[in-house]
Amino acid sequence: MMRILDIVLSAAGLIVTSPLLILLSFVGWRDTGSPIFRQERVGRHQRPFVLYKFRTMRLETPQVATHLVAAASVTTFGGFMRRTKLDELPQLWNVLRGEMSLVGPRPCLFNQTELIRAREARGIFDVRPGITGLAQVNGVDMSDPTRLATLDAEMLRQLTVLAYLRYILWTATGRGAGDQVRS
Repeated sequence: MMRILDIVLSAAGLIVTSPLLILLSFVGWRDTGSPIFRQERVGRHQRPFVLYKFRTMRLETPQVATHLVAAASVTTFGGFMRRTKLDELPQLWNVLRGEMSLVGPRPCLFNQTELIRAREARGIFDVRPGITGLAQVNGVDMSDPTRLATLDAEMLRQLTVLAYLRYILWTATGRGAGDQVRS
């Protein structure tokens, strides 16, 4: 049922936000010269996939977890995108393709070995990663791997269609802070 919701909601989201996606791409191109950020992430069954987001950081920013990046790496427009979570919109394409779900554990990088081990121990990789979930709406990011994996497991144990819709609503209305950069 949730995969059907993923397909319907991500397709509708891409159609409805297409003018906004075009506008944000144009402004992002003016901001960094490369509006779409692509990065290999750990997917379901630990298979790699390419995650799409709007670029919020300078081109020369190292490919590490967000909490390890200096705040100075975030562009002014990127800061706006991160605060409003608009940088996440291109991930609707990942959802439509079946690489992600709207709700699930945030996909990590392959170099986040502590988080990967914690998630392996809890069976988190049996599901598609998601754009939002329990950890995200509670402001827990990847800087605390054990706590994050524990919340991921709790979310998956209790995930119903109602909870799925609740996480989407909470995210859309601004609950949670997302991954924070270093100050």
